[in-house]
Amino acid sequence: MDETEFWELIDSARETAGGDAEDQADALVEKLTQLDPDAVLDFARHFEARYNRAYLWDLWGAAAVLLDGASDDVFDYFRCWLIGQGREVFEGAVHDPDALAELLDDFDEEVDGDGEDLGYAADEAYEALTGVETPDLGLQPQPSEPAGNPVDLESDAALAERFPKLWDRFRA
Repeated sequence: MDETEFWELIDSARETAGGDAEDQADALVEKLTQLDPDAVLDFARHFEARYNRAYLWDLWGAAAVLLDGASDDVFDYFRCWLIGQGREVFEGAVHDPDALAELLDDFDEEVDGDGEDLGYAADEAYEALTGVETPDLGLQPQPSEPAGNPVDLESDAALAERFPKLWDRFRA
């Protein structure tokens, strides 16, 4: 599976689900179980690589603005949700997290930003196909600290200064 096929599966599942992250995860599991187990592992590697790539202080800060705070777990689920938004939103956010102010049509912190189930879709599909748990994917583990310059996630002033477009659109 190449990168284009990965993103096509993400987009197709999102469209099927009408933007609901839980429904998107269910649709993704359904689509993945139509593939062979090796393709599901390829999908899992693509997902995990992007998940780790998004382990950035600036994205954590952007999540804190959007969600009015973001613990470790909340940021983990946010990164899964971000991947679920598709290539354009994901790549744009990784490049410039403040650009999420323009990249997101809508954002409701009560329903958006939590893609926990998306993070397990490949594991569910693989287990459904093989009857065994997903093996080690052979990827480097996530670093112990996010990349980039730390941001004070508890400081409204620091977040507003670092993410002015996001702050103006979603918090001001």
